[in-house]
Amino acid sequence: MSLAGLLVSGCAAPDPGPALSPDDTVKAATQLLTDRCLTARGLTPPRPGRRPGTKAQEEHLADALFGAGRTELSLRLPTGYSVRAHTDGCLASAQRALYGDQRRWFQVSTVVNNLKPEAAYRKTGLASVRAGHRTEIADWQRLRAHALTRATHLLTDQPRTP
Repeated sequence: MSLAGLLVSGCAAPDPGPALSPDDTVKAATQLLTDRCLTARGLTPPRPGRRPGTKAQEEHLADALFGAGRTELSLRLPTGYSVRAHTDGCLASAQRALYGDQRRWFQVSTVVNNLKPEAAYRKTGLASVRAGHRTEIADWQRLRAHALTRATHLLTDQPRTP
């Protein structure tokens, strides 16, 4: 190979590998945003295999990540269960950044993620339950597409580390 060929091939960008699935893209962006938020609060983002801190440190980390105090979002499912979430933690901040409307995302994702349990509870088919939740499913798809677009831009704008 000539010197010019070596120089050109040596300057080529590394192969980024396979593209992430839409789910993995949104998950990666969520992690990036929550990591930034936790770091800005002087905390170390949790990672598998890390040594846990004291009970107080772990509670402080959980409060920063998931929110603290009284839950601001709540939804009662047809099965009788209630699902609650905070709006003040780093995860909530990441959801607002990606989905735009955290309250609506909480509502529709909770409904969509519980369609099978609702069908079992009502003793009816999943298609019937899905038909009854057309609006929530459409909103879920719209918000999810919005999050995927934002996540893709966020991850694309990140400097690559070797």
